[in-house]
Amino acid sequence: MELTILGSGGCMVIPKPLCRCRVCEEARVNGWPYERTGPSSFLHDENLLIDTPAEIAIQINRAGIDRIDYLMFTHLDPDHVEGFRVVEQITLDFRTWEAYKGKKIRLILPQVLMTKITDIRSIYGPLIDFYQAQGFVECVVFDGDTRIGETDVTAIPVDRGSQTSFVYVFEREGVRLVYAPCDIKPFPEERKEVHRADLLVIQPGIFEDNLKHGFQYPGDHISRKTLYTFEETVALARRIRAEKVLFVHLEEYWNRSYDDYRAIQGQFDNMQFAYDGMRVRV
Repeated sequence: MELTILGSGGCMVIPKPLCRCRVCEEARVNGWPYERTGPSSFLHDENLLIDTPAEIAIQINRAGIDRIDYLMFTHLDPDHVEGFRVVEQITLDFRTWEAYKGKKIRLILPQVLMTKITDIRSIYGPLIDFYQAQGFVECVVFDGDTRIGETDVTAIPVDRGSQTSFVYVFEREGVRLVYAPCDIKPFPEERKEVHRADLLVIQPGIFEDNLKHGFQYPGDHISRKTLYTFEETVALARRIRAEKVLFVHLEEYWNRSYDDYRAIQGQFDNMQFAYDGMRVRV
């Protein structure tokens, strides 16, 4: 399988608008790969787009992608769905205000996310209603597992109450990719599907030292409800015996630059920090 990390950033882009911290200033001067845009990936084997941050149109063009057949969301937080309108930009024939023939995108989601997707709205109503009516998307609902082309997909929910997030397991020709970019606590490590992945794509978790403004996370901080610490995430990856680990969703407020992450990954044999446009084969 082949995966491109279209956006390696988190809820804030790097450089963050108006921010004059070391990490953001360095990104303004150096550009890519110090810059980071919102969280998204593309599975080339099936022309599958995963998540649509606000910068998704720029990401797609930058990566040279020329075809998208499928779209999935890991969850519906704004930094993962703000760019949902990209389906209209990809498919719209302005002469009819409907989709070009053959450009319809199949939106494939677990039932719980498909039920809630009507909450993504404009002043005209739910976006999904308009996108379906104009032929931009075709909705495909599944529970548990499905098949996209030649790839088997398992959707494993992360129990976060009313804000369900999913870990996706992609398997093709004996290769297993576990995709868990955000809000993964409590991680479903009791599920056999997440074990012994050839590649685990995962959020690194909270860094507790050298943060901006000298900040220190209190024990009851809201981030601890959805994120592990970096040390806990490394331990998790080892427990589930991932062959390789790729960290994504790198937050601006962790106060670490591209060079800082490279220095950290040098301490590990099988772990890397992603950057925008990074392409990996497993």
